[in-house]
Amino acid sequence: MTHRKILNRLKEGNQRYVDDTLNRDLQDGRRRDELAGSQAPWAIVLSCADSRVVPELVFDTGIGELFVLRVAGNIANTDTIASIEYAVAHLETSVIVVMGHESCGAVGAALQGGDNGYNLNHLLSQLEPAKAQAGSGDVNTVVKKNAELSAKDLYSRSSIIRNAVDQEKVQIHSAFYNLGSGKVDFLE
Repeated sequence: MTHRKILNRLKEGNQRYVDDTLNRDLQDGRRRDELAGSQAPWAIVLSCADSRVVPELVFDTGIGELFVLRVAGNIANTDTIASIEYAVAHLETSVIVVMGHESCGAVGAALQGGDNGYNLNHLLSQLEPAKAQAGSGDVNTVVKKNAELSAKDLYSRSSIIRNAVDQEKVQIHSAFYNLGSGKVDFLE
């Protein structure tokens, strides 16, 4: 599939989700059997771990269609970048979406500050560039900036991803998920 066709499939699936007309295709035992030996996802989604943000549902996809990574604040850290590198280099997945969401609790905690313990402080510190560059203390503005910066980090911090983008084998997009409507806004 071309990058344009993949992006259109994501947008069409999201529209079905918004309209409550999900296909629910490729979600049965036959599909599990088809994929028992290998996988070939056509898109990668780096999203927040928030329980209300489920990329497979949000884009109305089936088993094996998306390679999904979820971490609070949809942060492009060493582990998420390495996982995306795997999908690009070994599965030849060609579209990456970094998706933040409305009212992100991790971003809210980063904006609030304070001591949240070693591990959470480490995670929240990775949101500092978005806080600094957003030009606003509004959580959703910072979420959008974070999605944009995480997308840029994938390119700048990974030679595998950068080479694939430069060779036009991969495209990276940032997006924002609206909790109430279910709509995904692509931020380009």
